Amino acid sequence: MAETTPALASLAAGASACTRCRLAETRKKVVFGMGSPASPLVFVGEGPGAEEDATGLPFVGRSGRLLDTLIVQELGVTRSSLYIANIVKCRPPGNRNPLPDEVEACTPYLEGQLEAIAPALIVALGAVAARFLVGPDLQISSARGKFFETRFGTVMPTFHPSYGLRQGGSAVTAMRADIVTAKLYLMERGRWK
Repeated sequence: MAETTPALASLAAGASACTRCRLAETRKKVVFGMGSPASPLVFVGEGPGAEEDATGLPFVGRSGRLLDTLIVQELGVTRSSLYIANIVKCRPPGNRNPLPDEVEACTPYLEGQLEAIAPALIVALGAVAARFLVGPDLQISSARGKFFETRFGTVMPTFHPSYGLRQGGSAVTAMRADIVTAKLYLMERGRWK
């Protein structure tokens, strides 16, 4: 059974019955989030894909397998030690980016998750998540690996694992470096073992 807190359990229950936007009409399962609520590090993507929609778990497809590999290799832990979520909790059709009204409808769930977990660092996976968490003008290629103080907390953008799969070598190397940077940030603050 996944770890949770009363606040996260309440948010998850609300999300599972949510009909605030059109994504509820086509979803198979709500993909709320998973991992340790005690994690100092939270990864946030933009939205679930087909495999996530089928399982109800975030980042379980090919992108998730790459993320898992990087987490194990660079952080020395498994995903269950961290927390992983998305901006929207239901799959956008055809894996398109979530629309502004869909993001707005789901924002209270992500805000609640981040408030309940109170991570020392949020890693935004990809441009969509980074622009939501940091600001609409952010350019992922120049912002990745840097730290931004936001209303959500400290955010560090990196490439989305699907971009790493498409681009290969240099993109995966950059993601690897960013995850190491995140670990060093947490270690310097006494938030990583």
